[in-house]
Amino acid sequence: MIRHRPAGSGHPYSVDTEQRWPVVPLEGETATLGLRADADVVAASCTIEWRPDAAPADAETVELPLARVATTSRGRLSDGGHLASAASRLARAVGGWQATTPSLRFGGTYRSRFTATHGDGRIERTRWFEFRAARWAAAPEALVEHGRGRVIPGSVEQLHDGRRAWRVRFALPLGANEHVTGFGERYDAVDQTGAELDSVVFEQYKSQGAERKTYLPMPFAHVIGGDGWGFHVDTSRRVWFDVGRSDRSRLAVEAEVGEREPLALRTFDGTPVEVLGAFLDRAGRATELPAWVFRLWASGNEWNTQQEVLRQAELHRRHDIPVGSIVIEAWSDESTFTVFRDAEYGVNEDGAPHRLSDFTFPPDGAWPDPKGMTDDLHARGIRLHLWQIPLLKMRPHPRGQVAADARAAIREDVLIREPDPKGGTRPYRNRGWWFPLGLMPDLTDERAAAWWTEKRRYLVEEIGIDGFKTDGGEHAWGSELVYLDGRRGDEKNNTFPVAYAHAYGRLLESAGKAPVTFSRAGFTGSQAHGAFWAGDENSTWEAFRWSMNAGLTAAASGIVYWGWDIAGFSGEIPTAELFIRATQASAFVPIMQYHSEFNHHRSPSRDRTPWNIAERTGDERVIPLFRRYTKLRERLVPYLEHSAARAIATDAPLMRPLFFDWPGDPAVWTGETQWLLGDDLLIAPVLAPDAAERSVYLPDGEWTDVWTGESVAGGRTITVPTPIDRIPVFARGVEAQSYVELFRLEEGRAGLSRPSVPTPGWAPRASRTTPRRAG
Repeated sequence: MIRHRPAGSGHPYSVDTEQRWPVVPLEGETATLGLRADADVVAASCTIEWRPDAAPADAETVELPLARVATTSRGRLSDGGHLASAASRLARAVGGWQATTPSLRFGGTYRSRFTATHGDGRIERTRWFEFRAARWAAAPEALVEHGRGRVIPGSVEQLHDGRRAWRVRFALPLGANEHVTGFGERYDAVDQTGAELDSVVFEQYKSQGAERKTYLPMPFAHVIGGDGWGFHVDTSRRVWFDVGRSDRSRLAVEAEVGEREPLALRTFDGTPVEVLGAFLDRAGRATELPAWVFRLWASGNEWNTQQEVLRQAELHRRHDIPVGSIVIEAWSDESTFTVFRDAEYGVNEDGAPHRLSDFTFPPDGAWPDPKGMTDDLHARGIRLHLWQIPLLKMRPHPRGQVAADARAAIREDVLIREPDPKGGTRPYRNRGWWFPLGLMPDLTDERAAAWWTEKRRYLVEEIGIDGFKTDGGEHAWGSELVYLDGRRGDEKNNTFPVAYAHAYGRLLESAGKAPVTFSRAGFTGSQAHGAFWAGDENSTWEAFRWSMNAGLTAAASGIVYWGWDIAGFSGEIPTAELFIRATQASAFVPIMQYHSEFNHHRSPSRDRTPWNIAERTGDERVIPLFRRYTKLRERLVPYLEHSAARAIATDAPLMRPLFFDWPGDPAVWTGETQWLLGDDLLIAPVLAPDAAERSVYLPDGEWTDVWTGESVAGGRTITVPTPIDRIPVFARGVEAQSYVELFRLEEGRAGLSRPSVPTPGWAPRASRTTPRRAG
């Protein structure tokens, strides 16, 4: 076997052995041409033919010997997955071969073909592959600017190969005092000035802040500190940004484009709220979710039986820790993602959906009575969510219902496809590290999405689940993928996670339920579809700080319902101090939830339940403080419900970076991380160990420490004591003392009833600095 794949696997940040690099090479430069071959190949070469457009008959041919190189696959030196169960896979026994072309010329077509000699003397050749070298040239017509003209004159250029355009680049002015933020969910920093980044949906398993990669990018940003403006590169294709890194006075943008249409840039003037509102006019706004989403969410990947789920629900009750939602990840047969593990049923050979009556649940199985379990949780006031993955799992070789579903998916033509080397197309096989080679339904197509979600209808309508954890929306790799509407992956891949959450939301709404989905991946348009969490991360202080950045940048980009795994979900458990500080911060973000990764049921347990953290660390403070902040969260639910509705109505974020309310104050960009929660509460989390105090910047206005009742004048930085039981929180406005009373209550009421003290924020108040959006 030998293989050359010109665009590689589609990994956006790594080059595969067998690809051409750059995929679109530049005039006057060279390209690397790669081959992947069986281990018994002893020699390889590449024939390159050049045919100038002006004189095709004057072809020139050169023969290049290929040299052995280290083999990579999908950006890794081995094919191992990132999950523990896949990490032990060995690299394939194959060889890599590469050569470098001569300097490339513009105005013609290159053809390349590879030849390999096997150890037994057998000769093998690939087909011919074509490519053209491109050049950058001035092309003002390649960019259409909507709004106030801000593009630097003469900066618009187009990368063209003589037949088609590939990219457009331009520059925007960047003032010395301007800060740039947004770009979707960003972990490394809130202020992206001086950074280089891009907008491609990518599964970065842990260390997102160090790697500067994200599940939820958007080519949208605020520019704050000058006259106030923002912009959106209105495309779903990949965009790169140099935010004053190469030249502090310029924000350079480069974007992939289609063959003919110009690139659209939309600029918005005004306050941060007005800029965000103008962007959301096109991207879409959040759908208001029910109040119960603001209660504690709990899960662990080893809660994989009905007995364990109910045991954990009971432990919450015994420890007097209110919980509003439980997410079960390891519930299904891990093949169909529609059937509870151990259920007995007949295979629907036509791929039709099942109903609850089709299943028998063995009394000694993992899930003897899913509906009874759901009813039990509901009686406890707990909502239930089930984990999903948007793939048909094809490893190991499918049997039973998943095999029937795969045949039906092909027959019904509901899958994303990819070019077949023999001509035409074939079903796309997942190139990501997680569930490799799985088939992927085209959830951007309503017919295909309905085919997929109907298989889950009985879970909602008959078992009674309340939502879905729509995990893993990052599996569409490759610019050459073909979607059902005929468009390709370069344009559609980023939109897949948006459609994924939307499809499940439609299912829930059609069954009379709120569209509560819980996703980690997204793009422009995700604002309108459910809730989000910050993805997979270790239990470290550094990851804690990265996650807070992610929440603030996501909020600045229009995401209302956002949370994270309290103190991280992976690796060794957090220290008691980290867990407590993370719990305190999580009580003041839109979604409060904890989760833990699968650990093969090894001892000691790595569950992130407060009782396991307390037992493992021996710290008696963990459970009482977790209880205290969870009950405080219960008392804040009405405030959060009102504030979320106001955020959707006015476009002022629920978890709000301070620059939204004080865009002209340079001090909001310095110091430690802070935010507003709703209009009234300023949150200053403790983000480092052994902190007996922290500095808090109070912007202009009158502030009240909710713990002491002390009034403090703003416009200055103060130092606040931070004993382990306290997170600095300040209230503003005439009702600040009501918050002091609210925070002093040691016991909150169960459920969602209003607390016995006056709760601020029940009705919009005209005194707010954030304007209500027209209409």
